[in-house]
Amino acid sequence: MEIVNKERFEELLKTNKLLLVDFYADWCGPCKMVAPVLEKFKEEANEKIEVVKINVDNEESLVWQFGIQSIPTLLFFKDGKPFRQEIGYRTLQQLHQILEEAISE
Repeated sequence: MEIVNKERFEELLKTNKLLLVDFYADWCGPCKMVAPVLEKFKEEANEKIEVVKINVDNEESLVWQFGIQSIPTLLFFKDGKPFRQEIGYRTLQQLHQILEEAISE
């Protein structure tokens, strides 16, 4: 899964594609638990949503900008704007449900 910096993240927002950003850190145990679920979700969702990671230790300005206080935080974007935030581990089924809700809105 692509780890993005602020510049790449801003490019992705401009595409107006559905976007899921995993705010994580290498030292975070729960982040490591959710990583394989996100990989599987990205594979299954294919072209419906872009899934990327942002390392909170490297991109502090984005952490502040989006008020990230706990990791992992999954932040969903639609039309370049955040529309849903999930904190902590989420199942594959939960991620698909959020995606379907975003598509149907």
